[in-house]
Amino acid sequence: MNIRTLAVAAALALAACGNGADPAAGKGATPVRVATVETAPAAESLRAIGTLAPADEVRLGFKGGGVVRTVRVAQGDRVRRGQLLATLADDEVAAAVAQAQAVADKAARDLARGRALLADEVATREQVEDLETARSIANAALGSALFNARHARIEAPADGVVLRRLVEPDELVGPGQPVLVVGNTGGGWIVRAALTDRDVVRLQTGSAAVVTLDAYPGKRFAAIVTEIAAAADPQTGTYEMELAIDPQGERFVQGLVAKVVIGDPNAPGVAVVPLTALLEADGRAAVVFVVADGGVARRVAVQTGRLLGERIEVVAGLSLGDRVVTEGAAWLNDDDAVRVLDGR
Repeated sequence: MNIRTLAVAAALALAACGNGADPAAGKGATPVRVATVETAPAAESLRAIGTLAPADEVRLGFKGGGVVRTVRVAQGDRVRRGQLLATLADDEVAAAVAQAQAVADKAARDLARGRALLADEVATREQVEDLETARSIANAALGSALFNARHARIEAPADGVVLRRLVEPDELVGPGQPVLVVGNTGGGWIVRAALTDRDVVRLQTGSAAVVTLDAYPGKRFAAIVTEIAAAADPQTGTYEMELAIDPQGERFVQGLVAKVVIGDPNAPGVAVVPLTALLEADGRAAVVFVVADGGVARRVAVQTGRLLGERIEVVAGLSLGDRVVTEGAAWLNDDDAVRVLDGR
């Protein structure tokens, strides 16, 4: 016996014993409770709240450590490719470049003099080759010093927005320590949202979603689930997902609150009734009692579909708005008079 059959059997048992009717009374209208046939989404949607962010984030820092001289942008500022964002105090770096330049210049002079002496047969070929090696080493050291000097400043790698500013001027930072986090707005936008463990197991990458933003009331943005965390956040116990979102020509900014619905909200609904309305369920065939005009119960054969929580999909046999008996049906016969409790 599968889970669906067990659930239906439990509902039937509840319907049989949960009503207040006396089966031996046999006089007057039978008291019953009813529910209206209504629609439910064809598939239960997943809902989450997240925030908007650029798809590509770059953590920028200096190659070497030192004292921060300037930070020229603040969080939220938009930047252009190549724009100077921050610099280190370059006294030490400039001194290293000057020293490397002096050593390279001397190596070049020594090589020129050695070649002249070789031409006069005063120096040997081996001595000149050693001078050539010394010049190559000096030039490599100069190149390294110049490289470090170039990376004592931070430039924007692409058009984007400053997401986080992590240091202030005069702070001492280590090599590679993040100074700024910049989002590349040319790489698209994503929504980051968190899901519970019950929801994350129902989600797959590639699922379609609809996102709404308070900044653009009434507008819906198409999105696709691109990443799902494989482990829970140790602090919140939730699982982060990312969705690629289409701006549809609108101006996005980092941090906008996004409401996510995964599943097609425009999908046609299905007719559902409470499980307690079913009688004589056999596979997908079942019987319900419908309260007709005049307070008479009509026995109706129906075809059921999927279980949706405490309700079940009705594929055929009922119409929206029909009132089905949920309590008291076990004591009814076709065309019996009924009295609906609670005025419903």
